[in-house]
Amino acid sequence: MKGESNLQQKTDKWLAAVEGRELRVGVIGLGYVGLPLTLLFSEQGFRVTGFDVDAAKVATLNGGGSYIHRIEPEQIKAAQAKGFRASGDFAEIADVDAVLICVPTPLNDHHAPDMSYIEATMGAIAPHLHAGQLVVLESTTYPGTTAEVVVPAIEAGCCAVVMTAENVTDGVFVAFSPEREDPGNTSVARRDIPKVVGGMEPRATEMAAALYGTIFARVVRVSSPAVAEMTKLLENIYRCVNIALVNELKQLCLRMGVDIWEVIEAAATKPFGFQPFYPGPGLGGHCIPIDPFYLSWKAKEFDFSTRFIELAGEVNEAMPYAVIEAVVSALNTRRKALNGSKVLVLGLAYKKDVDDLRESPALVILDLLKQGGAEVFYNDPFFPSVGRGRKYALDMTSTPLDDLAKYDCVLIVTDHSSYDYGRIVRESQLVVDTRNATRGVRAANVVRC
Repeated sequence: MKGESNLQQKTDKWLAAVEGRELRVGVIGLGYVGLPLTLLFSEQGFRVTGFDVDAAKVATLNGGGSYIHRIEPEQIKAAQAKGFRASGDFAEIADVDAVLICVPTPLNDHHAPDMSYIEATMGAIAPHLHAGQLVVLESTTYPGTTAEVVVPAIEAGCCAVVMTAENVTDGVFVAFSPEREDPGNTSVARRDIPKVVGGMEPRATEMAAALYGTIFARVVRVSSPAVAEMTKLLENIYRCVNIALVNELKQLCLRMGVDIWEVIEAAATKPFGFQPFYPGPGLGGHCIPIDPFYLSWKAKEFDFSTRFIELAGEVNEAMPYAVIEAVVSALNTRRKALNGSKVLVLGLAYKKDVDDLRESPALVILDLLKQGGAEVFYNDPFFPSVGRGRKYALDMTSTPLDDLAKYDCVLIVTDHSSYDYGRIVRESQLVVDTRNATRGVRAANVVRC
């Protein structure tokens, strides 16, 4: 068929450009996923243009600076030397050969997927796309998003999408490849994290696999975008369910006087059939707190209730409230009420040693403490101040750790490595520890929850 021949010729030319590092790559969304991805491609010799609607980010990057803690300015400058630049002009999408979309996919107030970032991105880029380009969505989302949101937007905005060779002589190739970024993880190099790809048809899969194969040691091809989308949800729901399990067990162990951390440590000695997960004050980050609700929302379309998964999400969402109960109880034993007490929260990031506030349980805890009438302070070495977000308008600045004794309670929410926990215990009236950061310290003023 003529269409088949033309498509294959375009594919072969595109693949040759990948091999020769002549392909031009565009990355949309220069956050915790997009910027590291940009640097990986730049390191391999590709000319990369990064796109973002945040003018401050664009200016910082073009000035050789960085706004992510683990990415040094020197890395940005090295990428610039290889052709990297940032832009807020989506008309420049026409100049790249591959478009990789790494934008947020939060939940709305009713626990339904908020597709506004993806929809806005597609609306901005579709008029500038052209046949022969590859468009890959990386944003974590429900199965069907690529086919139901991305493809129609391209077809409405510019041209056909290649889904079969029949009756298509030209078009845009589309795939999905879930991001697997793990902020703060230094034990596994980004290149060594296998990359899953699934295209709308085999050529799109081949093209995406070839491109990602230049920066990842292993590429895993799957049969469709929906399989790739569900793969990411399974990975994170697996973690969500197991964290919910230990969070619930922790609350039972507290009542029984059993140390859940010691229990997990002992169980982890089993060489098969067990993987340790750890309790905490709630889930944070962009994926794990959100993914269960993405799938449960989509399941309703098929008249299916994901009761087990939804329950896990509910258990984890309730953990900040359990923390507040623990603080109230600990203050009560010292004949103090939460209302009027000075409470210092240590750590705002959703996990230790990262500058990432997304969905952090600390934000919920700060808000609940304020609602309870406490005089609330916080300290976090990664956040000198915290302002207004999607859900909370905190407008607070980080407090120096110079006089811990003045607080009625010091609440450890994020166990950053820079904190001297021995000193914190010695100098504080009361310490409520949600992370087992004070393990090994036996003191009357420490309450673990």
